[in-house]
Amino acid sequence: MVDHRASLAVFKLASCDGCQLTLLNCEDELLAVAGKVRIAYFPEATRGVLRGPYDVALVEGSVTTPADAERIGEIRAQSRTLVSIGACATSGGIQALRNVGDVEEFRSIVYAHPGYIATLAHSTPVAQHVAVDFELRGCPVDKGQLLELLTSLLAGRHPRISTASVCVECKLRGTVCLPVSRGVACLGPVTQSGCSGLCPAYGRGCYGCFGPVPGANLASLAHQLAVLGLRPEDITRLLRTVNTAAPEFAAESARQEMMSR
Repeated sequence: MVDHRASLAVFKLASCDGCQLTLLNCEDELLAVAGKVRIAYFPEATRGVLRGPYDVALVEGSVTTPADAERIGEIRAQSRTLVSIGACATSGGIQALRNVGDVEEFRSIVYAHPGYIATLAHSTPVAQHVAVDFELRGCPVDKGQLLELLTSLLAGRHPRISTASVCVECKLRGTVCLPVSRGVACLGPVTQSGCSGLCPAYGRGCYGCFGPVPGANLASLAHQLAVLGLRPEDITRLLRTVNTAAPEFAAESARQEMMSR
């Protein structure tokens, strides 16, 4: 009997597995999708492996080794639709802090025999190596956005993922603006929504987990952060977290670093 269900493959590069766990944590919601999907490859969830090509491939993690760079090309070749999920896959992730440091120095300090470690000088997003059909941001990705992505791909329509800022989510949640009311540094105005304004709701400024919004004005935000009392080195550190290598964050953090010298 021919199985006409769409085949789904989930791959991992350099990451913490958090985005894959988000998919597993969908639990009951996935039951509605399961009848239309055949899990062909997903080591986090099953030992069963079916050969490609795959209708949909989700890729978590950044490219940090020569083997990663080769493997992502192979994944792209056998995937009809390829989606990068999470901050690691879409911007290089927390490991992209290596991009502004000396990898050889790190390697010599951390490993007893660094010569055995094959690594690249930079941690890069999937889209820097192969064509990506869609990117899903977050650290980790949002459960609702992930389900919207899967259902839309199965239905043959474009995913409806908001590109508004976290500030919109704070307003919808009724959270008073932290920079205005308490002088707390926050990346919410330049960060894409997806977390429901979680950190501001608990009195912490946004860390930028979902990456920059389209057209983010980082220079303007940096000016306002300076008004709040942050020094250039403080702003640099704020921008260098899970989306260190996102182009807008990277450019502004580099500018602030120059100002601090």
